[in-house]
Amino acid sequence: APVIVEGALRVLEIISRSTERRDKLEENTKFWRKGLTDAGFIIKEGETAIVPVMLFNAKLSQDVARDLYAEGIYAVGFFFPVVPKGQARIRTQLSAAHERHHLEKALAAFIKVGKKYDILGKTKQEIIDKYGM
Repeated sequence: APVIVEGALRVLEIISRSTERRDKLEENTKFWRKGLTDAGFIIKEGETAIVPVMLFNAKLSQDVARDLYAEGIYAVGFFFPVVPKGQARIRTQLSAAHERHHLEKALAAFIKVGKKYDILGKTKQEIIDKYGM
């Protein structure tokens, strides 16, 4: 449809002008990954803006997502059959539209909820032993 073509052309025009958005996304991603790791969460390795926070248990992923929502952070727990059994997670995704204060607020909420469930600094096996797979 013409509107889709026009939209795609505008996007290409915008991203061709500058790497500012890409640079900010990269900076946000590095900050977020380091913050989660330093706090003691287990995350999937990588450099992408999609950062899975591994919880390994379906109910735990739903409970954490619910508590994050209560803290003002919308997060979705993913579990089987969306991901393999035993690989339940909260999927986070960074954007260039996020400002540092957004990420700091989200990180504080993750840490608060992580402490509640006693999962910070725990190994995969320790989380599985406590919550099951």
